[in-house]
Amino acid sequence: MKRDQSSVERRRSQILKQIREQEEVRVEDLAKQFGMSAMSVRRDLQYLEDRKLITRFYGGATVNPDYRSVSPEEELALYRRLLGRYAASKICNGETIFINGSMAALGTLDFITAHNVHIITNNGMAVTKKRPKGVSVTLTGGELREHVMVGDNVLRVLLDSTADKTILGCAGVTPNGEFCYNIPMEIGINETMIARTAKELYILADHTKMENVAENTARYGSCTYDRQVTLITDEKADPATVESLRKLGIEVYQVGLNDVNF
Repeated sequence: MKRDQSSVERRRSQILKQIREQEEVRVEDLAKQFGMSAMSVRRDLQYLEDRKLITRFYGGATVNPDYRSVSPEEELALYRRLLGRYAASKICNGETIFINGSMAALGTLDFITAHNVHIITNNGMAVTKKRPKGVSVTLTGGELREHVMVGDNVLRVLLDSTADKTILGCAGVTPNGEFCYNIPMEIGINETMIARTAKELYILADHTKMENVAENTARYGSCTYDRQVTLITDEKADPATVESLRKLGIEVYQVGLNDVNF
């Protein structure tokens, strides 16, 4: 069911992108392109119009005249916030969550709606984050490398802790399921978080983290995980890489700009 919903969201994102590029589309053309019925196309268009992303007319749709195009930098920032929002939706009342040094992963804090949530993180930027009511944060301490805490102190705190779920960011994801990190010491920290986690593991990576990574893996520390992983990425992620990861048993969820309502 999750895979089916993800496919619907990807299709709607592709339709939206096409409308923005072409300015106008016809229902019959979309039906042929996506191999679906005209009725299904109309449902997708209605979904997009309800969110004020397009304007429908008889037999087709056009761009919403109130739509403001965004720069690549603004678009990427939106995607990263959407990754954090989706990760936050997976946090339940009373849970303890590990978050690593990734700024995308730390962005989860902005969207937590669950109560009595405890965050344990080695991300020093957590002190600047405004926390939702009912969310507490513990910093691991350790040696600061830019904003990321590393070293034995971090590992000692993690080994004395347990979490329900872990949310990680990364520097890259390869088609063969390797997750890459800029700071080699992060690998040991991430693996300790995972080992002390009882439930789900979520990894956040926008589409830029999945471009030309395979040939550049030597620049990073990399590892694979021997437990179920859910990768949260966006609609612009390379389709071949996404399909390859799914074949490896990695669950992939893709957010889209049509999800923006904040």
